[in-house]
Amino acid sequence: MAEELELKAVLYDPPGVRRRLLAAGARLTFQGHLRDERYDRDGELQARGEVLRVRSYHLQHGPIDAILGWKGPVRRSPEGYKQREELELPIAAGAMVRLEWFPRMDQLIEVEGTPEAIERAVAATGIPRDRFSADSLAEFVRRYEACHDHPATLQLPAS
Repeated sequence: MAEELELKAVLYDPPGVRRRLLAAGARLTFQGHLRDERYDRDGELQARGEVLRVRSYHLQHGPIDAILGWKGPVRRSPEGYKQREELELPIAAGAMVRLEWFPRMDQLIEVEGTPEAIERAVAATGIPRDRFSADSLAEFVRRYEACHDHPATLQLPAS
């Protein structure tokens, strides 16, 4: 079982961060729409702090990849990362940097990997390290909604 370490931050300058990541040696591996579908049985997984999801990556003409993943309850690592057990395929080496757009919510950047890979990727973004946190998506939603007079919307309605 793999241990996931993660940090997120609000993404204020997507084009600038993208340029800095590419200049630091990152490569764009996907550009399109990402859809997360979460599954539960009467809130049983949520009550235990677990997530079961299918993440699919879509281009204009349909899905190109899908990953079934399970995530265990969230902990904080001694270094301050969000940490949880994770079963997911494929497992990538190094850091995965994902720029996340939502229909109505702050844009976020998520960095996953080993502590060393996360820190290299964070440095490459040009975003100050203290703007990244191990907070959950729910906490980012809470902060967004505290500053706006409307609720966050994380995904488009099914069509």
